[in-house]
Amino acid sequence: MRDGRWAGLRARAGAADVARDLALAATAGLRFVCPGDAEWPGTLDDLGDARPLGLWVRGSPNLRMWALRSVAVVGARACTGYGAHMATALAAGLAERGWVVVSGGAYGVDGAAHRGALGAGGATVAVLACGVDRPYPRGHAGLIDRIAQQGLVVGELPPGDHPTPSRFVLRNRVIAALTRGTVVVEAAYRSGSLATARAARRLGRHTMGVPGPATSSLSAGVHELLRGEAVLVTDAAEVVELVGDMGELAPERRGPVLPRDLLDPAARRVLAALPGRRAAPADEVARGAQTTEDDAVARLYELRALGYVERQGDGWKLTRQAVLSVRPGPRQP
Repeated sequence: MRDGRWAGLRARAGAADVARDLALAATAGLRFVCPGDAEWPGTLDDLGDARPLGLWVRGSPNLRMWALRSVAVVGARACTGYGAHMATALAAGLAERGWVVVSGGAYGVDGAAHRGALGAGGATVAVLACGVDRPYPRGHAGLIDRIAQQGLVVGELPPGDHPTPSRFVLRNRVIAALTRGTVVVEAAYRSGSLATARAARRLGRHTMGVPGPATSSLSAGVHELLRGEAVLVTDAAEVVELVGDMGELAPERRGPVLPRDLLDPAARRVLAALPGRRAAPADEVARGAQTTEDDAVARLYELRALGYVERQGDGWKLTRQAVLSVRPGPRQP
């Protein structure tokens, strides 16, 4: 242990009032979990010398068990409506898949993530930078009480302690170490949530970011992460694909299924060979589809029965429905 850290710990120990802390903890229904306890999350040991001496815990679930399947969702306090929506949707999706959502209890993205998990009837953990008996910010007192009833509220500081800027920075390392990965939803270049992501990366955890508008300063920090080692994610399925067990794959992304997609490949080639604005004889269509004229004619009759083409004199022409819905993009002359 470094000399500076040891001196700091000695100073804190000298000012500690253990009897007072325990009395306050008993009144507030708190417990203290330290390394070696059955409930201690082993993932926190990855912090080495920066590992907390212990954590005060409010709530009944087992912290170690919840940490085994948890994801951090963090981001800007002054988030946009888009950021709040994405954080809520991500957290709800993770909760529905049996994952614990961990965040910092703050305004903005943190609060949206907690509410998303709670709204889905799932599990969430708030890691505070103050005593867990003193909800901060005060505007989230009701939310943090609800988290304590349905999930867990944890923190390093003893009961009654107030937050300071440096304590928020220290809190972020706990969030990163406690979870399998960290998702950042909206963050400016100097956002504290980026510190959580950097801590997660140093610890070998998955680091993820939700992209936003290129013109938004609140997404600039996330985009910088994505230019580095972070992975772009857009929903809970993609997060679980990274942090989950083998086989928990996100669904393949593709556009809407068009009627043309259901056609036989040979029929699609004939359909694609028809000009957009004029009729064409069967031999011209056959050349464009690289098939025989007899096969082209057979396919054209099949396409006529499905409403894609119509006869026009000695030629074949796309119907209006086909032009509008089947052949997007530039039309042939």
